[in-house]
Amino acid sequence: MNQNFSRRTFMNYGLTAAASLAIPGVFPQTATAHGFAPEDSLLVIGPMKGYSPQIGTLVSMLNYNRDTIIRSVKSLTMAQLDFLFDPHANTIGGLLLHLAAVDYFYQINTFEGRQELNEEEKKEWGAAMELGDAGRQEIKGHDVPYYLEKLSAVREKTLTLLKTKNDKWLLALDPIWSKEQPVNTYWKWFHVCEHESNHRGQISFLKSRLPGAKPAKD
Repeated sequence: MNQNFSRRTFMNYGLTAAASLAIPGVFPQTATAHGFAPEDSLLVIGPMKGYSPQIGTLVSMLNYNRDTIIRSVKSLTMAQLDFLFDPHANTIGGLLLHLAAVDYFYQINTFEGRQELNEEEKKEWGAAMELGDAGRQEIKGHDVPYYLEKLSAVREKTLTLLKTKNDKWLLALDPIWSKEQPVNTYWKWFHVCEHESNHRGQISFLKSRLPGAKPAKD
């Protein structure tokens, strides 16, 4: 097939499809076209009631990611949470507390303008932030409710604070972080989101290596 013809055909098809979306009744409209995503829906990405439009969209993604984490670990035992695959690995428990610590750091950074934890915060979150040897030595002996409570407490405060902000705040550049390249607040919280996705993959791998476990399906 002629390459130019193929490209034109594809572009024309895409334009036709896009145009048809504007014609009422041709395609079903999304649930959020003229409103907010249902508060209990995890499969609708878009504005949410109580937040500015772009912050609500961000929150809908944070909510979905967090739900997948909770569902993947809620039935694990303490021994499984503390299982160390090899001397250089992190435990599932360590990764869960790490997620809470990163959420906490971006909370103090974006809402308070702080660049690092204070000494008291380092005592609580230092090992979880760094992981490595400190994480392997210090983060153990806790059950699932302990980790879920830590995750929930930090996230609930984050969501409460996000309700006090607007999209202008979300899109604003950080003058300190932007010295080498532009960095805005939206990127920081998007990073929290994709960071959680990354560690969800690690958790799935570690679950598949637990003694007696079946291979991971996701």
